[in-house]
Amino acid sequence: MADRKQQTIPFEGVLSSNSNVLDSAKSTNFESGRKINQVKVHGLREKIQARRKSLNDSLEGEVRAFLINEDELHTYDDLTKVNPVTPTTVLNCLQARYRARVFYTHAGCTLVALNPFHPVPQLYSLDVMKEYHTAPKPQEFKPHIFIVAEAAYRNVQGQVEPTNQSLVVSGESGAGKTWTSRCLMKYYATVAASSHTCQDTVERIEKRVLDSNPIMEAFGNACTLRNSNSSRFGKYIQLQLNRSQLLVGASVQTYLLEKTRVAFQAANERNFHIFYQMMKWATQQQRQEWKMPPDQKFNWLPNADRVLEEDCLEETLEAMDHLGINAEKQAQIFRILAGILHLGNVAFNPPIDESQPCDLGEESKVFLRTTAELLGISMEELQSCLRVRALKAGRQSTLLKPCSRAECSVRRDCLAKVIYAQLFDWMVSFINKSMCADNSSWCNFIGLLDVYGFECFQKNNLEQLCINYANEKLQQHFVGHYLKAQQEEYVAEGLEWSFVQYQDNQRCLDLIEGSPTSIFSLLNEVCRLNRASDAKQFMGRLEKELSSNDQVSWDKFSPQPHFIVSHYAGKVGYQIEGMMEKNKDPVPPELIRLLQQSEDPLMHSLFADTDAEGETTRGHNKVVTVVSKFKNSLESLMKILHSTTPHYTRCIKPNPDCRPLTFKKEEVITQLEACGIVETINISAAGFPIRIPYASFLQRYGLITHTRTPAPLANQNGFESGDKDSLGSAVMDVLRVVLRRHSPDPQLLSDTASHSSLVHCGRTKVFLTHAMLEHLEEHRAKVRSQKAFCIQCYWRKYQRRRREAKRRAATLIQAVVRSWLIRQQIKEWTKAACIIQRRWKEWRMLMDALAEAELDDAEDMHEETLASVPVLDPLVRERGSVQLTSLQEPVVVRSWPMGLALASAPNITVALTATGFQKVVSMMASLKMPFRSGEYRVETNQFDQGVASIRAQPRGSVKLHLQRSPLRYANMHPEQKGDGITGLNQILLEKR
Repeated sequence: MADRKQQTIPFEGVLSSNSNVLDSAKSTNFESGRKINQVKVHGLREKIQARRKSLNDSLEGEVRAFLINEDELHTYDDLTKVNPVTPTTVLNCLQARYRARVFYTHAGCTLVALNPFHPVPQLYSLDVMKEYHTAPKPQEFKPHIFIVAEAAYRNVQGQVEPTNQSLVVSGESGAGKTWTSRCLMKYYATVAASSHTCQDTVERIEKRVLDSNPIMEAFGNACTLRNSNSSRFGKYIQLQLNRSQLLVGASVQTYLLEKTRVAFQAANERNFHIFYQMMKWATQQQRQEWKMPPDQKFNWLPNADRVLEEDCLEETLEAMDHLGINAEKQAQIFRILAGILHLGNVAFNPPIDESQPCDLGEESKVFLRTTAELLGISMEELQSCLRVRALKAGRQSTLLKPCSRAECSVRRDCLAKVIYAQLFDWMVSFINKSMCADNSSWCNFIGLLDVYGFECFQKNNLEQLCINYANEKLQQHFVGHYLKAQQEEYVAEGLEWSFVQYQDNQRCLDLIEGSPTSIFSLLNEVCRLNRASDAKQFMGRLEKELSSNDQVSWDKFSPQPHFIVSHYAGKVGYQIEGMMEKNKDPVPPELIRLLQQSEDPLMHSLFADTDAEGETTRGHNKVVTVVSKFKNSLESLMKILHSTTPHYTRCIKPNPDCRPLTFKKEEVITQLEACGIVETINISAAGFPIRIPYASFLQRYGLITHTRTPAPLANQNGFESGDKDSLGSAVMDVLRVVLRRHSPDPQLLSDTASHSSLVHCGRTKVFLTHAMLEHLEEHRAKVRSQKAFCIQCYWRKYQRRRREAKRRAATLIQAVVRSWLIRQQIKEWTKAACIIQRRWKEWRMLMDALAEAELDDAEDMHEETLASVPVLDPLVRERGSVQLTSLQEPVVVRSWPMGLALASAPNITVALTATGFQKVVSMMASLKMPFRSGEYRVETNQFDQGVASIRAQPRGSVKLHLQRSPLRYANMHPEQKGDGITGLNQILLEKR
């Protein structure tokens, strides 16, 4: 303690001492602290570098270990299964699959399609379509474009909520987007036509949808440096489905047709396909109508000797027939196209006097006259409109000024472009009218987007800027939907998520279309001022206004005015020269008025509703530039895409030369990095692509645990904390039941079902993987099957009880009806019997009266008969037999057994004599023969001599001639009897 006190120096003493000592101490402490901090920072840097090096070394080791098994690389159908996910591993897997001729690969939520550059017909056959469509789980099949198509088709039916779908096919020019879109349309037309209901209508719509492709490709596609069938316009096709998921209609929306290609084609490129189809495959009669001899050369048809598969006029004509374009309209269409080709051969010569219009050579005059005839307009007026410009001086006066040679060429090209653009729009409108359904007949749609791919040529202008701008918008939609929105939603819902870095192209879009200053806004500003365009001045304006944006740059060594934009797919340089004129897209009003006066019906209808004066009005409000129209149409397209569920297909071009089965790594890796495939794979592998709100989840899967969603909660989009608590337990119960069945290990379910590799319960939504969704759907289908079986059992029981009750009621009714009928029949029988009895009694009384009146005559006849009867043998008389002798006298029959003797002699005719009518009847009864039959008849002397009474004795013998008795009519019973005594005879016998 003493030592410590001795070393203690008072604070005041320090202040009073020499200040140099304090300063030196401070400087010493500062230097030592700085050295210590430097050592610490240096050590930390070394640790970070060492850690990074170790991580890189471990990652490289994992990559090398993964790439060792080259034979197994082609077996990875989904790139999310690749471990680790790096550009190298993804690239090698795609190369291995391409070598094995497997061209489709899943990349998480997208599909990667490699262009083989040669036909593979067995891959898109009808049997393959049916196989993927009828499969209960198409995801278990090999990757194919039909899996994406079937997933969208089933989503329209709605696993959770039926929504419209969009299939976005993107990629560079020549990557195979047009072919992929064609396969998708064919698949949906085949699938939607599989039902037998309304088969005629479905087949008609299906055929028209498929036939719209050849026409759109013929009029809108061309051969470029990168693709032999490049789409020079964008199109969005809506396939309209009814509630039965049948195709009932379709509509086409087009975007930015590259009409400048009609009058200008770059080196080694061609015009639109339709012109070459006319030139190569026209018949002799068509050539005469179009005034196109076989040896004719056209300036706007370069590389005509090149043979392409798309140069097929017959297919285009057949498609026109199926779409309802009759022969007359077809003739008008091709006459207009032929007129455009002849217009391209019109050349202007500079005039001798500048105050005079340009001259035309003799050959050019012939082409101009042919053009006028084909277009149905006057040659003189056409020549005047091309060489002389009308200028307005005030509101009424007009000045005519001769055009220079360059201006004449521009007006000629402008005329050709505006005619072709209007004709293309008319074709699209006609196609829509022929296959578009009423709004009341369809409820959902599947959209197919096929736009021009990313382009970069040696000379790029406004067309390439708009095309690449469209691709930037689609890339932003992809990034916003799959990369950005998903990760932000994971964090907002409380998932433990570490952000995956990705390339965001928002700054590039701000450069092109941003507000208040961008390339488009500056272009429109220059065009609305209607001043002479100066490329260098515009370039200086861009440098001044956009220098703060790092996405634009300039090459100081280039002599041409230009600017360079850093797109997501790479840097592209654009020439400014001519960009302002293309953005204005001016059409002289005198040309519009000339076309409106055309005698051709189709040409006249194309420009009937066009405002000629509006094209050159100086008012700022009426000037609509190409950039403005394209931007507005693209924004409407993006609204449609945001309102639908998108399905992305990334088409990859494996080599720049379009050679079959050739894979160049540097070409493919550039495209993979540009479109963010690796980032997509990482997010898809670690994330949950399916997100369902609690209410919707319980509405669909609550039946697994017999849970029903309250109606107020089922209709609202968000939840309060109480709502989450009330629905969370129900959702957890459903998930536990499903996970318990598919995960028998209790350790996996010990914590909770809300956090799993298959599912995660957020604050308002349930996040699922595709595997978990399949488990849920499988369990739901089983529960529904069980409940359906119970419903069937109760329904059958109910039906059986109803049938039994109906049977008993029917039996009772039948018994009552039968009893009533029998009572009615008995009443009728009783009534009939009374009538018969009454009639019989009357007849009996009459007969008795007649008999009593004739008794005296009968006694006399009896005595005479007894006297004439011969004496018979007593033995015969005693036995009662008939004595057959040769005597001609009749035989007397006295007893019944005599019939036994006559029964054995059917061929003899016997004459019998009886002493009275009763004995004749007794004899016939003993013989069991009626009085009349087809083989014999019985005659008595009564029939011959007349009968005074039925009781009168017969005179003479009784003869049997095998005939029926006349008393047969007295039958009481309806059935016929072949023998025996019936009717009145029976009554007489019973009476006796």
